[in-house]
Amino acid sequence: MQTVKLDGQNIPIGKIVCIGRNYAEHIKELGNQTPDKPVIFIKPASSLVSSGGTVVIPNYSDDCHHEIELAVLIGKTAKDVTAEAALDYVSGYAVALDLTLRDVQGEQKVKGLPWEIAKAFDTSCPLSAFVPASQVDNPQELQLKLTVSGEVRQNGNTRDMIRSIAELIAATSAYFTLEEGDVLLTGTPSGVGRIVSGDVLEASIEQVGTLLVTVA
Repeated sequence: MQTVKLDGQNIPIGKIVCIGRNYAEHIKELGNQTPDKPVIFIKPASSLVSSGGTVVIPNYSDDCHHEIELAVLIGKTAKDVTAEAALDYVSGYAVALDLTLRDVQGEQKVKGLPWEIAKAFDTSCPLSAFVPASQVDNPQELQLKLTVSGEVRQNGNTRDMIRSIAELIAATSAYFTLEEGDVLLTGTPSGVGRIVSGDVLEASIEQVGTLLVTVA
């Protein structure tokens, strides 16, 4: 069973619910259309790798991209919650990377097929330890920064989300029950790009922490 740290405790992880196309500039850089509803997909707990770990790019891809994201830990069962009450269900925040096999994703899109083999592979979700939600003043006003081998690639702010964290929790809980230990990834700002063997990725979010992984 995969676990994550929250305030010194090991928390068993359930499903990882991911949101695509939630920053306008990222939508533009990929040439996508702005969705009228949240774009939702899921990664399994087996996709997790802790800070200090190693990312392994599958041999069926030659174009793996980094995407820094604010991760939200669900602290209690949430079903059909309102946006007004949604943050009451959050127990913590962490730094995450949604690694994406962009070439494979493109092939799947053309064929009208699901994205899982491009999004849910082993080590596709590097994740830092969580900090308690009470330690984050305003989750909609946090700076996100990602460097690859010392080069700044992404530098954004959660204020630029198209849909807020509360709105995302409300929307996803309408489709399926969010349970204690589930993780919600909230989208990535612009600046995504290719990573290769030997790269060192350092992702940081103010008030939340830092995540460091290397690429095998």
